[in-house]
Amino acid sequence: MFSARAGSLGGVDPRGAATFSLCVGSGPLVRLQMPVVGMSSLYTRGWSVLPFWSGTALGDIERIEVKGWVNRTLRSKLADKSARDVFKLFSQIIGEAVDEKLIGSNPCRKLRIVFADSPERPHATTDEVDALAARMHPDDGLLVITAAYTGLRWGELTGLQWIRTHLDSNPRITVDPEFGALHEIGGRKPTLGPPKTPSSARDVHLPPFLVNELLAHRERNPDSRFVFPTRRGLLQRRANFRARAWLPAVSGNEALGWAPLKEGMVFHDLRHTQETWLIEDDVPRVLRLERLGHRRSSTDDRYSHVTEAMISRMLEQLQRRWEVDGGWSWILEGPDEAW
Repeated sequence: MFSARAGSLGGVDPRGAATFSLCVGSGPLVRLQMPVVGMSSLYTRGWSVLPFWSGTALGDIERIEVKGWVNRTLRSKLADKSARDVFKLFSQIIGEAVDEKLIGSNPCRKLRIVFADSPERPHATTDEVDALAARMHPDDGLLVITAAYTGLRWGELTGLQWIRTHLDSNPRITVDPEFGALHEIGGRKPTLGPPKTPSSARDVHLPPFLVNELLAHRERNPDSRFVFPTRRGLLQRRANFRARAWLPAVSGNEALGWAPLKEGMVFHDLRHTQETWLIEDDVPRVLRLERLGHRRSSTDDRYSHVTEAMISRMLEQLQRRWEVDGGWSWILEGPDEAW
């Protein structure tokens, strides 16, 4: 049990009576600077953490119960990586409760839970990305192309607005620190909020071909506030896009003569694809970190700096990929069931 029950720590609630749901709703997530991202994680794949712990007093949460929750409940519903992420967030929230003196210690601290290593994720070649995009409606296909050539996350792309898509002499996409990503929380209406981490707020520079494709896309959708809405002008939902566009493209469609292509690949793997291409093209690590929105973690990272020359060479390489290996013709006319 929590040491706070013994009342041995000055100023700590001796009963640990505050509940987990109160802890979530009264400030710790705000202190963690992830009020939306954190709640999104609590609803991983539609399964909410809150019902399990919502009415439980913080002082009644025991280490053995946490371990059983992870091993028997989380891991029965989620992949190990997702279970680990939810457990990590749960531990952070409880840690905030300790800092707020609601309890005396964190039952997750040094809790030994062995998670399986995440399997290596697939990536796609330039030709495979083109083939996937060509199997979709042009607007959906461009979403895939943009993801592969920029490394932007799903929420960063589906929440992208034209006012932050600069197609001028310095073409780039700006991920806003406050409204730079679309979040889907517990099946509720998608809302704009901050991107995944502070490092995710960034400028992502665009190669010339992608500027031209986006300009043509804007002409096809002149009244849209968002760059990649649905064909009905609504905000994208991940599950709907997956069923409507992504799965038919990767799994194949016998009626249309499509063989399976990159089965098991998910949209997020397009970020892996961009990183792999950048490595193949000898793009410096510091620029790769910035482009993907990752934090600089090592001394070398902090002492390295992105230059205009680095960005220019990277864009030249991405443009060359498109001109040599990429490019395709979308069929604007066709049966709706194909898209």
